[in-house]
Amino acid sequence: MAVFLGVDVGTSGTKTLAMQEDGTILASATEEYPLYSPHPGWSEQDPEDWWQATIKSIRKVLKTGKIKAADVKGIGLSGQMHGSVFLNKEHEVIRPALLWNDQRTAAECAEIEQRAGGRKKLIKLVANPALTGFTAPKILWLRNHEPKHFDKTVQVLLPKDYIRFRLTGEFATEVSDASGTLLLDVKQRNWSRPLLSKLELDDSLLPDVYESEDVSGHLTADAAGLLGLSKGVAVVGGGGDQAAGAVGNGIVKKGVISATMGTSGVVFAHSDEVQIDPDGRVHTFCHAVRDKWHVMGVVLSAGGSLQWYRNQLCEQQVAEAKRKKVDPYELISAQAEQAPPGSEGLFFLPYLTGERTPHADPDARAAWIGLSLRHGRSHLGRAVMEGATYAMRDSLEIIKELNIPVREIRLSGGGARSPFWRQLQADIYGQKVVTINAEEGPAYGVALLAAAGTGAYKDVVEACSSTIRVVQSTSVNSKAKSIYNKAYPVFQGLYSSLKEDFPRINQLLK
Repeated sequence: MAVFLGVDVGTSGTKTLAMQEDGTILASATEEYPLYSPHPGWSEQDPEDWWQATIKSIRKVLKTGKIKAADVKGIGLSGQMHGSVFLNKEHEVIRPALLWNDQRTAAECAEIEQRAGGRKKLIKLVANPALTGFTAPKILWLRNHEPKHFDKTVQVLLPKDYIRFRLTGEFATEVSDASGTLLLDVKQRNWSRPLLSKLELDDSLLPDVYESEDVSGHLTADAAGLLGLSKGVAVVGGGGDQAAGAVGNGIVKKGVISATMGTSGVVFAHSDEVQIDPDGRVHTFCHAVRDKWHVMGVVLSAGGSLQWYRNQLCEQQVAEAKRKKVDPYELISAQAEQAPPGSEGLFFLPYLTGERTPHADPDARAAWIGLSLRHGRSHLGRAVMEGATYAMRDSLEIIKELNIPVREIRLSGGGARSPFWRQLQADIYGQKVVTINAEEGPAYGVALLAAAGTGAYKDVVEACSSTIRVVQSTSVNSKAKSIYNKAYPVFQGLYSSLKEDFPRINQLLK
């Protein structure tokens, strides 16, 4: 049976999995690498680290799965969105890549809106407002702040597309990831020549755009030798991590929504038509399904907030988990479960790295609000989990405002593995949630795209319906739902109350 590889270039590491044609996962491996923050709010990585992690993870998967090179028929690529890799004419990386959670480009976002003729005109051109995480502001930042580097730049690639270049020698991207550059005409599914002209950017800087399941290149002899694969293996377009993760969750039909609680949190809705929020609170991007779109809200520090809490304030639980040989998150969740729903009036704003949906505010910061002598560690942990989930509900409510049906919410990411957090999400969303048989996320999604793109399936919808099924559901606790429905508007108001203070706080750091 044919084997397909899915490679996901994530923020903390690159994950590769091998999938048989019937959807069975044969093996997976993850190779980690560092993230650098040379200044507050900056976030960078070395693209060479991604490439070395790709080589190692693919070789591990082939060895662990006992997979012959001749059996691998296709490779799909996914990766963290919005990052920018700048290459010179020798195709060498000029400087570290700026990542999705980098917040240095507020001035460039304002410049883009001004050049476009205002926020509304920009949204009309590319379906989205200018946000600090997107790629276009990063390109302008390079031009404004590192002109020598900008003058050397001949190609700008997204993270997964840099790996594509190393695999195939081709400069290419696909519609879902390209949507997050702020340079794609999302309706027409190609680069926006009018906006590029207004920004005085040459379209030669950008790669060719493919549909996600289309073959974009083939493995070179050099890359095949490094990876232990055969020359000529097809590499399909793939998808940005969110669209790819949605494919891996079977979010390829109207009415099925995913809520992914990873480092960032994403609420993702499939759409058969282009549906744009005129206020730009949620993103409208091309889907990894041919000629379809999706609406997406992003919480920058969802599971990332709980990770921060674990790393900074849960030394005891981490040590205990090591002794018991269990995941420290199990102990943190068990402790949080001791506090009642609503954490007795304690709220956590999960804005550790600013926020995207719905506030689009790089200055926003995290906070516990409502602390009293009654509160202990169980309340602190539960409030962090509730705060991240309230922030996810912000996106869900906007999607409903756009009249996108929400018949089923599929959970994934770390927040789906914890029974306590699954229940908490059902209660805060006010709707039954489900999990599915596939838990591998974007890497699984792009393996399915590779299978579809090389002919194993008619299309990605058939690939998903053949391999993905619901395995578990969590119903709403009506009492907890009532508590959260009263608390949620309070959570919403806290950002507004603190909005003017956040910039003043950040000024203290300069």
